[in-house]
Amino acid sequence: MVKMETTALDTDLSLFKYDSLEQLPPRYRDLEEGERTRRIETALGELGDDVVILGHNYQRREIVEHADFVGDSYQLSKEAANADAEYVVFGGVTFMAESADIITDDEQTVILPSMEASCPMAGMAEALQVDAAWAEITAAAPEENIIPITYMNSYADLKAFCASQGGLVCTSSNAHKAFEYAFEKGDKVLFLPDKHLGENTAYRLGMEDDIAEWDPWDPDGKDAADVAESNIILWDGYCQVHERFRVDHIEQVRDTHDDAKVIVHPECRREVVEAADKAGSTATICETIENAAPGDTWAIGTEIHLTEHLERWHPEVNVLPLCGDACMDCNAMRQIDPNYLTWVLEELVEGRERNVIEVAPEEKELATVALERMLEI
Repeated sequence: MVKMETTALDTDLSLFKYDSLEQLPPRYRDLEEGERTRRIETALGELGDDVVILGHNYQRREIVEHADFVGDSYQLSKEAANADAEYVVFGGVTFMAESADIITDDEQTVILPSMEASCPMAGMAEALQVDAAWAEITAAAPEENIIPITYMNSYADLKAFCASQGGLVCTSSNAHKAFEYAFEKGDKVLFLPDKHLGENTAYRLGMEDDIAEWDPWDPDGKDAADVAESNIILWDGYCQVHERFRVDHIEQVRDTHDDAKVIVHPECRREVVEAADKAGSTATICETIENAAPGDTWAIGTEIHLTEHLERWHPEVNVLPLCGDACMDCNAMRQIDPNYLTWVLEELVEGRERNVIEVAPEEKELATVALERMLEI
C-alpha cells in the first residue's frame, strides 16, 4: 500500500459522524475585514454572556482577537466548562471541539465554525485501523497486558477505546506521567497517534532502546510478533507542521544569531528536540517567552501563528520562527476562516445552531473515564 500524504480535507472519515458539512453561504465569502469585525462585534453584543469564544494558540489573529480565551486545546475546554455560556464556539479543530463537548455541561452546545477543520494527525489513527491493529498486537502477545495511551490530539472514539482497554489520555506536558501510570498497570504501552511525542517521552524515561513502530499504512510490511517484543509501541502518526522542522534550521538560527536560544514542541522529531535548548507544550512555549528578559532572542519551532502572536504580544523579546519563511501554518486550523465565525455567530443571533459538535453518549462516557485517569496522575 502506498502511504498517502494526508491533508485536513482528505483524511477524516470521522467527519461523517456529523449530520453534514455545511458550506459557507456565498454572501459571507467576500467580507472585508472591517465589515467582518463590525458584524462579529455586533453579534457578540447581542449574544452577550450566552456565548464564549475559544481561540487556539495556532489560530490566526483575526480569530484570537475575538476570543474570550486563548490557549491550548485542553486548557480551552476547561475554560468552557467553567463558563456559564450556553454556546461554546471553538476556534480550533474537530477533536478539540469534541473534548469541549465531553467536559462541558449537557446544557452547553459546542459549535465548530467550519466542520472541515479536521486535524490530519488525529485522522491518522481512525477507529477501524486501531481496532485491527489492537487485535493483531494483542494476539501476538497474549500473556502481556498492553495499555493504550492516546494523545489529546485524537478523536473521542479513540479516547473511548483507550478507556475501554484500561488506558488513558495524555497531553504533551504529562505524557511521561501517563507512561508511568501505564507501566504500573500493565506490561507494555501502545501510544497513539503521535510517534514523535511517544519517542521523546520514551527518551525522557530512559526507555529509548525499547521502542517499536506500528505502521497502519503498510499492513504487509510488519510482523505483530516482532513489534510486540518491545515494551513501547508507537503508532506511525505525526503532526505535519512539527515534523517539518530539521536540525539544519536550528544550526542556521544559531549561525545567524549568536545569542539565540531555541524552543520546540515535543511533537518535533527526536533529533530536533535533542538539538534545541528547550522543548515543551504550547503553554510552556508561551511561558518561556513571557518570562524572557528584554532583548533575549528565542527561535520557536511550532505552528507559525503562535510564533507571530508571541512576537506581537512580547515586542521586548526577539521572537523568531525557527525555519524562517519556510515555517507553515496548520492546514486544519486554516479552515476556521473568520468569515465562518461571522456566519455562525449571526446564525445564533437568529436562533439557528450551525455545525454543532456532539459526541455520542457512550463515547462521551468512556472518553470521560480516559480523561479522569489522566487527571489522577
